[in-house]
Amino acid sequence: QVQLVESGGGLVQPGGSLRLSCAASGIAISTYRTGWYRQAPGKQRELVAAMTSGGTTNYVDSVKGRFTISRDNAKNTLYLQMNNLRPEDTAVYYCNAVLLWRDYWGQGTQVTVSS
Repeated sequence: QVQLVESGGGLVQPGGSLRLSCAASGIAISTYRTGWYRQAPGKQRELVAAMTSGGTTNYVDSVKGRFTISRDNAKNTLYLQMNNLRPEDTAVYYCNAVLLWRDYWGQGTQVTVSS
């Protein structure tokens, strides 16, 4: 059974940092295209950061220079380091892994940026 389990969300003040983790089981995430998505209330889910199996990364413009996606193959875990957080980053963050027709999602973790 495939599971993606996110952790690391929480409440942080503007300008603060959080690191999200997505622990995978049942698949080797190094062979998948992986990504972090977010969904704010009343908005569509959007792709925040992605990483190919080869390690190429891309980011939505609003997080470039602030967020970093990374992967630890030995731990089979995907990360999202988020720095200089803004109130508009508030959302539920989901990790995703895709390979051909296989498309897996985590349950999401809430990130709230507020003073």
